[in-house]
Amino acid sequence: MAKIVLQGVTKLFKGKNSAAVYDLDLEVEDGEFLVVVGPSGCGKTTTLRMLAGFETPSRGVVQIGGKTMNDVMPKDRNLAMVFQNYALFPHMTVEKNLAFGMKVRRTPKASIGREIREIAEMLEISELLGRKPAELSGGERQRVALGRALLRRPQAFLLDEPLSNLDAALRAQMRIELKRIHAQYPVTTVYVTHDQVEAMTMADRVVLMQGGRLQQLATPEMLYDQPVNAFVASFVGSPKINLFPGRVVQDGSGPKVSFLTASYALNGSHGATFDAVSTREVTVGFRPEEIRLATGNDPELPVVKATVELVEPLGSETHVVARVGELVLTCKLPARCGLSAGDTVSLEFDTAQMKLFDTESGIRLG
Repeated sequence: MAKIVLQGVTKLFKGKNSAAVYDLDLEVEDGEFLVVVGPSGCGKTTTLRMLAGFETPSRGVVQIGGKTMNDVMPKDRNLAMVFQNYALFPHMTVEKNLAFGMKVRRTPKASIGREIREIAEMLEISELLGRKPAELSGGERQRVALGRALLRRPQAFLLDEPLSNLDAALRAQMRIELKRIHAQYPVTTVYVTHDQVEAMTMADRVVLMQGGRLQQLATPEMLYDQPVNAFVASFVGSPKINLFPGRVVQDGSGPKVSFLTASYALNGSHGATFDAVSTREVTVGFRPEEIRLATGNDPELPVVKATVELVEPLGSETHVVARVGELVLTCKLPARCGLSAGDTVSLEFDTAQMKLFDTESGIRLG
């Protein structure tokens, strides 16, 4: 196992107007399961390829296990990589696929058989050893690819969207399997995905990237509850956070934020942010579960009238899309909430969870 450190890593490609990865500082702790997530083209795969040695940084330093790796060949980094397409030899059985790398590394024959049996038992693929990849399901192929990586005994694992070829049910199962494997074999792991569900359910910490830049590095809980900017807030969470324009106005009684058809007196941490501000344009954010049917129990909570446009029953909960003037909101309501398209409802907002962002920069204000 090994700690991974990236210091000021930048990657420039010829003919490109901007860096694929720009000035990235990152530390992955020994034994940590770190997930790098972001939209297509954000630089996450390029970062993984620089760790693997397939790409050389234009600037900066890559360290693995305390050693600088910028000029070290991929085969000499003692890393194991699992790809999206499994990369199994189609003409070999599962056992021979697992044994191939060990033979290349001149592992003693007696050890090869023993280690393959141990890994096959852990991954529950013992009965598949005599089959070829074409005879396996997607999940079984993925287990074989993971087994081959485990048999390398690497100092770190690099996984490049390994579940994206699987159906939804199998992805959910493999997420559990990967976490179980990591618990049994806690090697430093960097996992790249575009799927925020994988990031939030699997990671010890998450790196969220956009445009080649690190936006936030945090635990899944902190990423969701304390996003540093509007992009992070909108990327994490399903359904997405509701973002709409607002304005903070200072009067004699203190700052107030107005949004939609409501207003709310800011206090606590929110109010302290705007003590010296007379007027400021902001973006207001509420996650779907923070908007609910008004009860009237707390008269200080802002309330708006809305027209229901769509009701999506999901068994344990109901997603409701409602319109307030020109803006559309998504709410998470209890199951069988009794609403239908066309209904007029009163919605109240959980202001304790309200997020305010600077309209121009997107940076969170409170």
